[in-house]
Amino acid sequence: MKSPGCSSRYIKCLIVNLFLGLMFLSGFYHVKNRNFLILKSHREPLIPSMPCRAKTNVMFLKTHKTASSTVLNIMFRFAERYNLTVALPADYHVHLGYPKSFLAHFVEAFQSIGQNYNIMCNHLRFNPSEVQKVMAANTFYFSILRNPLSLLESSYMYYKNIVPAFRLSKDVNEYLASPVKYYHPKDTKENIYARNNMWFDFGYDNNARDNKKYVQAVLKEIEENFHLILIAEYFDESMILLKHVLCWDLDDVIYFKLNSRSQDTVQTLTLESKERIKVWCSLDWQLYLHFNQSFWRTIEETIGLQKMEKEVDRLRMRQKELMETCLSDQKAVKKDHIQNKALLPFQSGAANILGYNLRQDLDNRALRTCQRMVMPELQYTSYLYALQHPHKKRKPFGLSLPAFQEKKTQLPRPN
Repeated sequence: MKSPGCSSRYIKCLIVNLFLGLMFLSGFYHVKNRNFLILKSHREPLIPSMPCRAKTNVMFLKTHKTASSTVLNIMFRFAERYNLTVALPADYHVHLGYPKSFLAHFVEAFQSIGQNYNIMCNHLRFNPSEVQKVMAANTFYFSILRNPLSLLESSYMYYKNIVPAFRLSKDVNEYLASPVKYYHPKDTKENIYARNNMWFDFGYDNNARDNKKYVQAVLKEIEENFHLILIAEYFDESMILLKHVLCWDLDDVIYFKLNSRSQDTVQTLTLESKERIKVWCSLDWQLYLHFNQSFWRTIEETIGLQKMEKEVDRLRMRQKELMETCLSDQKAVKKDHIQNKALLPFQSGAANILGYNLRQDLDNRALRTCQRMVMPELQYTSYLYALQHPHKKRKPFGLSLPAFQEKKTQLPRPN
């Protein structure tokens, strides 16, 4: 039997050993946590610290019917303003191989230019390994999503005469009452716009089964491939966020809405149809919900809601100024009222795609800038193609416009 003294020493030793053990363990966990923070610190922050340099290597995944034509116009104007090289569709094509999965040779002059393109933004079906052959390693990747409820209605009207599932039904509510009645497996390639089109654009199977594990894996992969996902319903907020993350100026993200349609060609979805879209396009629905949440979380963690509100007001004021400067009607007009048919947007399905009339009293500098702000997608693609590849045969939808003489020009100020 141990003496009381020995027992006391034993207890003290035990306490000391326990204390040292806890210190060791806490040190171990501290080191682990510190290493994690170091790893995180290696990742470039989404919004760079000031002063910053504008990002000029940018890839925009242009999804369908998501206000993406307006974003494309912004990207084209930025490229032209700073004399950047755009990865344009080869030959007579206006898309980068869509709906085929993207391959590098779909880009004009890829064999000679290689990985030296700055901007990529025409329609393509995302294929990261092939896109990386074209774009530099430090490229910034972003895309945009739209609520699948309004997206499907818009797609129905725009692709009414093209998509078999739409063509066979009387209206969008009839189609949604029983989609499988019109959506036939043999027409899968032609029906990509009729179900989970955004999921398809990101490179995934739009007819895949809605499996929770699969959906989570895809969402994680998209987060890894893209730095930022914007939301069409909050387009102005999206442009301000984009301005910050790319370190661009306000005038770089100023826009006039393009490829929109007249309200009289919008069909009203019933409450039942809206709920059916959430099921029929469940992959798109989950995609949208996930990135809508991350969009607002990003704003709160970076810019902040109050600052965002102020900057959105500034953007809208500047937009109003430019509308007064550029547009005779100060708004978009129906296709029959567009005076310069060279600026007529491509018309499709049952939609009446709106365009713009420019003021007749613009000086050369203002005219040059205003023309580009209202230039439809196909005409602008053709125009840039002629600038970058002057020895190639011009694409259809060509439009003769004076080229920028300077690498950087300023948007006109109102009189």
